[in-house]
Amino acid sequence: MFKKHTTALVLGLLAGTSLSATAAPNSDWFTDAAISPDGDTVLVAYKGDIYSVSSKGGTAVPLTVNAAWDGHPVWSRDGKQIAFASDRNGNLDIYVMPAEGGEAKRLTFHSANDIPHDFTPDGKAVTFSSTRTDSAASSGFPRRALSELYSVPTSGGTPKMELTTPAFEAQWNKDGSKLLYREEKALESDLRKHDVSAFARDIWMYDSEAGTHTQLTSFVGGDHNPLWGKGDAIFYTSEEADSTFNVWKRDLKSGEQNQITKFTKHPVRELTRAKDGTLAFLHHGTVYTSGERGKPKALDININVDGHGVDTETMSVSRAGSEFTVSPNGKEIAFVARGEVFVTSTEFKTTKRITSTPTQERSVDFHPDGDRLVYAAERDGKWKLVEAKIRNEDEKYFFASTLIDEKVLFDADNEAFQPKYSPDGKRVAFLSGRDILKVLDIESGEAVQVLGPEHNYSYADGDITFDWSPDSKWLTIDFIARKRIFITNVAIVPADGTKAPVDISLSGYQDGGPKWHAGGEAVLWFSSRYGQRDHGSWGREFDVMASFLNQDAYDRFRLSKEEYQLMKELEEDAKKKKEEEEKKAKEAEAAEGDKAEGEKASDKDADKKEEKKDDTKPVEIEWGGMQDRTVRLTVHSSNLADAVLTKDADKLYYLSQFEGGYDLWMQDLREHETKLLSKLNADNATIELSKDEKTLFVLAGGQIMKFELNGGGAAKKGVSLSASMELDGKAERDYFFEHIWRQVKDKFYTADLHGVDWADMKLEYSAKLENIGNNRDFARMMEEMLGELNASHTGAYYIGGNGGDDTASLGLLFDLSAPEGPLLVEEVLEKGPFDKAKSDVEAGMKLVAVDGTELGDGVNLYALLNHKAGDRTRVTFEKADGTRFDEVIKPISGGAESQLMYERWVKKSRALVESLSDGKVGYVHVRGMNDASYREVYSDLMGRNFDKDSVVVDTRWNGGGWLHNDLAKLLSGEQYLKMEVRGREFEGDPLDQWYKPSIVVMGEGNYSDAHAFPYTYKALEIGDTVGMPVPGTMTAVWWEVLHSGDIVFGIPQVGQRDMEGNYLENQQLEPDHKVKNLPEDVAKGVDKQLEKAVEVMLEAKED
Repeated sequence: MFKKHTTALVLGLLAGTSLSATAAPNSDWFTDAAISPDGDTVLVAYKGDIYSVSSKGGTAVPLTVNAAWDGHPVWSRDGKQIAFASDRNGNLDIYVMPAEGGEAKRLTFHSANDIPHDFTPDGKAVTFSSTRTDSAASSGFPRRALSELYSVPTSGGTPKMELTTPAFEAQWNKDGSKLLYREEKALESDLRKHDVSAFARDIWMYDSEAGTHTQLTSFVGGDHNPLWGKGDAIFYTSEEADSTFNVWKRDLKSGEQNQITKFTKHPVRELTRAKDGTLAFLHHGTVYTSGERGKPKALDININVDGHGVDTETMSVSRAGSEFTVSPNGKEIAFVARGEVFVTSTEFKTTKRITSTPTQERSVDFHPDGDRLVYAAERDGKWKLVEAKIRNEDEKYFFASTLIDEKVLFDADNEAFQPKYSPDGKRVAFLSGRDILKVLDIESGEAVQVLGPEHNYSYADGDITFDWSPDSKWLTIDFIARKRIFITNVAIVPADGTKAPVDISLSGYQDGGPKWHAGGEAVLWFSSRYGQRDHGSWGREFDVMASFLNQDAYDRFRLSKEEYQLMKELEEDAKKKKEEEEKKAKEAEAAEGDKAEGEKASDKDADKKEEKKDDTKPVEIEWGGMQDRTVRLTVHSSNLADAVLTKDADKLYYLSQFEGGYDLWMQDLREHETKLLSKLNADNATIELSKDEKTLFVLAGGQIMKFELNGGGAAKKGVSLSASMELDGKAERDYFFEHIWRQVKDKFYTADLHGVDWADMKLEYSAKLENIGNNRDFARMMEEMLGELNASHTGAYYIGGNGGDDTASLGLLFDLSAPEGPLLVEEVLEKGPFDKAKSDVEAGMKLVAVDGTELGDGVNLYALLNHKAGDRTRVTFEKADGTRFDEVIKPISGGAESQLMYERWVKKSRALVESLSDGKVGYVHVRGMNDASYREVYSDLMGRNFDKDSVVVDTRWNGGGWLHNDLAKLLSGEQYLKMEVRGREFEGDPLDQWYKPSIVVMGEGNYSDAHAFPYTYKALEIGDTVGMPVPGTMTAVWWEVLHSGDIVFGIPQVGQRDMEGNYLENQQLEPDHKVKNLPEDVAKGVDKQLEKAVEVMLEAKED
């Protein structure tokens, strides 16, 4: 492949000191630009490989060419080595190689992502950021998003901790005494633009000798990418002038600053500097060089390589099903995998790929005759309804067919998806514009509206569920009743759209996922009415409910097993008698012989059709008394995925999650027996019952399986399908771009998209697609584009790279300030592997060896712990007197270590508050805005803290959810009575609310609903707040995972307004008592914010 990158257009100079430039859209998309110390060479990253090119431009020389992603290159001070990050082992690790090319040496072995920033001044180590474990002394919150700073020797070994506090884009000065870095203090994308809130990063300087940190910039917007200049000068990028990241220069002594570049559109990224002052950077994917006084010049860079030689990839998707449906005869299964439609045999391995597009298809459904499929397809910039049919009449099954014909059933201005054939095969119900239920007449092509947008809001595609009645005259659907968004009820509505929906659940609880009973006698749905009440976004338990549509159906359901069997025998006898009478009548009619042979054949066909119509009984609905005929079918509430009820309404098959993943259960409604049929342990699952009810089909964790039903049991049998596809990565990314752009355009919470010209952004960024060669770079580019919106809850992120390293933990905190040999144990984590009565390990000892390999020069501890979680491991320690001993333990996972670190942090914070207040003030931390966190807070508040005079409610680094109202109610109690028994006084109401003083601790790391809670706390005047400002992020988001499975992007869809009509998004909340925890205080274990909170509470008590 030969690629020539186009020079960006330079429009003009201003006094020779700076440049005002606007780059015309071009296809350049380099992801790094690191200039060599001598200024002669620039390292660029392109399509996941690293190249070397002259700083004047020209043909680039590849330094790394492999299937892995390589990036983030940095130079050693002498220009002889380069370090970079690579995902060759799943996650990003640090590698080092000669600057002229050659073999790359791996330096880090931790399963965290490691990002290199600089070499140490002596060139003997690479300084990088990684999220591992804070130091034992730190008071910092142990969140995985908050990295530490390390240096790893180029010769190998355990990394040294430089800083326990986050420090990104770190740059050492010449003698290593000072370090410039970008502060990380919040949970927002670093590519967000135009933001002027507490999110915005600042430039800081660390004095390694004094151990102090100094804030160098204080602009309310973003300051990034610091570099050392000559003398007291530094360079960095900032949005200070016109809300666009440009290069700035600042004199640290005088404070004087000058803007070097003056781009007015798109940010400057990846700024680097040579010793002679030459700057290199990226602007909208193009590499530039510039002098310190301006005059940027775009480089013409030729990439003249063959690439990796693979334009398409054959991949198996046999275990990647996302949805399925069974043919009416039970012999075929249509399913969707990675956005494509397939059909497989239920008995054989034969599988046919129906669609072959880089776009997405979904919501596949069989026609009642089994000869057609309908599905939604996102093509030509919108969702359409498409029907597929076997072309050749001599081919009976899709799975054994050769040619498939497609035709568009419905294509309108609005999106159209989630099609479902009516049981008579004449119509298709579907969602139009996401919120409107319509029915399409297949023959005429006309569509009628059945349920308007005033009745529904689709938060995430596929979250509105509807189903046909067996007689094709009605639809049941979950809908928003009484404008209670997110709280749906279940309705029945006529399929011709002539009448308004009738709410049959009439519940204040969450009701949804309705299905019409196969016999037409009932509607099933899921209800949270009886389950454990959730206090937040997650944790709600459901039951399967059924509303019987008439009294006769309800009476039949209530029969005992004996009564039901007797009734069935009588019905069978009556049916046989009727069939015999009909047979005699037909024989008599045939004997008359008064019709021609052809006419007889025609009449027989007509009879068959008539008989088919007669088999479908009209659904009888008695609207009165529906609530009295609504029953709970499950006997235990749980997290449910799907359910199906047999025609006789005697058995309910359902997928429930009690422990682990979803499993298959059966409820015998006449025997009153609950039985676990199969342990599936699936993250997601759906089920479908065959028409003859002899087979149950299950899609669990992407794999299709079937169960042969035998009364009260089920025999599991696999479905041996073989599905593969040719993946064109570039075409798929082109589709992803269009899909993301359209989704944001259609679903962003304000129609004006914060004033951004979204069509222009499409033009600017779509031009870059041809030079993106992998999904990691694509996600980063989309994050850059979405960052233009200046909104929370957005961005695109690469979530692939699974199957790599898995670093285990010993449950010990080490002194990593000098990790060249044995490591000093500073703390044994409570509940960790060594926190045992029989363990002799304690702080002050040294870790000497793991499984016989001694720590020393070139030995990396984390390499010894890779994939060791749960395995018996021999660990050697050395006591202060030099004696050694071994202990055999099972290391824990990184996730388990994180949980222990969190519990440790809470205990330390609680102990600090206890100590400062002499036991008068309590402490609780709200980890997330969810049910589990609420229960923990409630337990602590009404348990250990009930007798305290007041309480500190710590919400720092809470990532959100939906809990603000529950928390506010919990903390806003007002005592109005006491209880007394024969002179003994007891606490009275409210027994379930805190009615004493409280104070909320908050900070820049509060996000989403963790912004809404302190806002609510202040709006209701419950108490004071202390800490740092909380950026305005109160929107509800849908994080959509693309069908490749390795990219997720966010769309803030639902805004929250205060009572004056102002959006809370981008409305920052200021604390009553502003206190910042400085990095050096955090490193020493000091928490000024908690100290201030206790001080305020004690003063309030005195008042």
